[in-house]
Amino acid sequence: MAWAQQSRSRMFYWVVFFSGVFVCFQATAVFANKPLANTGYILHIQMTPAICALDINQKKQRKCLEGYSLTIASLVPEDFDNNCITDSSASLPPLQAKVVARVIPDEAYRVQLWRTIGGCTQMTASQYFRTIINYAQNLKIPTVLTDTTSNNVQKTALEGQFFALNKGLAERSVILSCQKEGRTAYLTHVSICYKSNGQFKSCPTTMVSNCPNNIMVQGTY
Repeated sequence: MAWAQQSRSRMFYWVVFFSGVFVCFQATAVFANKPLANTGYILHIQMTPAICALDINQKKQRKCLEGYSLTIASLVPEDFDNNCITDSSASLPPLQAKVVARVIPDEAYRVQLWRTIGGCTQMTASQYFRTIINYAQNLKIPTVLTDTTSNNVQKTALEGQFFALNKGLAERSVILSCQKEGRTAYLTHVSICYKSNGQFKSCPTTMVSNCPNNIMVQGTY
């Protein structure tokens, strides 16, 4: 899958969008290291061109400047709360850091992600980011999400493409999230739910898509 596809030549109480998690956590920062009886994980994938177009605060990040089509926003435990901050090291071996940069290109974001989530993962930073890579590599992505041109798509049709490409994906394993700009609803995130053993599972009933049936997938730029 084309996680780090670039187009220069053609060129989460808990929040779904990780940019919002920072705001929530910084306001209620409790320094804890609290292992949880984790029942699964939720992988949040950013539709990077849409995020870069809609959020002025992210335009200068590497993922925007270098034209990434998809990046990882976060991997959070299903029972994640706001007491997961850790001061344990976010350092990775050089080779692993290079691999992780394909899906999380901004190092400062990667470090902050670990600092915010790590206390509830029951993993080291190296294990956590290895899990992200494993999930990302095994997930097949519809080609429309990495297209260089923008496309209007039907929400149910896009969900159907995920089901067709990924054997074992449960009916509620995929949650789409959108942001409206004028009359257009842009797809900004896709969330995929996993059991702790890496198999797909239905997402919690508290997770509900806010996308209408007609959505815009922003093309890479």
